[in-house]
Amino acid sequence: MKRSWEYIKFVLLFGLLVFLFSFTNQRNQSRNLTKTKVEFLEENSPFITRHTVNKLLIQNHDSVTSMPKEKVVLKEVESRLLKNEMIRNAEVFINLQGTLGAKITQRNPLGRVAASPDYYIDDEGKKMPLSSVYAARVPLITGTTQSFFTELTPLLIAIDQDPFMKSSVVGLEQQQNGEIVLRLRKHDFKVLFGKPKAIANKFQNFKAFYKKTKQDNKLSSYKLVNLQFGNQVVATKIQSDGK
Repeated sequence: MKRSWEYIKFVLLFGLLVFLFSFTNQRNQSRNLTKTKVEFLEENSPFITRHTVNKLLIQNHDSVTSMPKEKVVLKEVESRLLKNEMIRNAEVFINLQGTLGAKITQRNPLGRVAASPDYYIDDEGKKMPLSSVYAARVPLITGTTQSFFTELTPLLIAIDQDPFMKSSVVGLEQQQNGEIVLRLRKHDFKVLFGKPKAIANKFQNFKAFYKKTKQDNKLSSYKLVNLQFGNQVVATKIQSDGK
């Protein structure tokens, strides 16, 4: 009899725990969300506003507080965010306090293509539209770019990762044969880079030439610097008559 009573107490206690757990869980799930929280994971200025992300999070609802937790499908919300052309990745979550959060990774533009209309090339070599919120300070790309995204992207990445080249290069002109001409900030001479190959070696040669010529105060005497000859830098001076 004693064992039977202990068994009954155990069953009742277990049933009570199951009931309380189910009740608490159901009550928690029936609660509406309380707020949204948007976090941009990179240091770049946002190409999309938090307001826009918030609108994508709640979509057809007047506010986040009108959204029941159990009605939110996180995968669908993430998919909605990823359709925005400024967003590379989105991680959506709901915490215990009822916050609907989104961690946003934006796309990274490396060059702006002069076209109709203009657009960016990102670090994956893909087209990216301009943002109405923020304009990226990246080199302007002119010439025949449509067929050379794959070849051009490694050079854009290398420029972005090299502090000196990033601060110096303001433009890239891509010629019909795929060769690149660089335009520099505060200098009139052009840099014939050639095909986007042996990039690190060409950067090294150009920086050595630039440093030496600047020390000699002769930068303004050149009109063209050619980096296509291995370890040599061939520089053409401005003629004395100014031509």
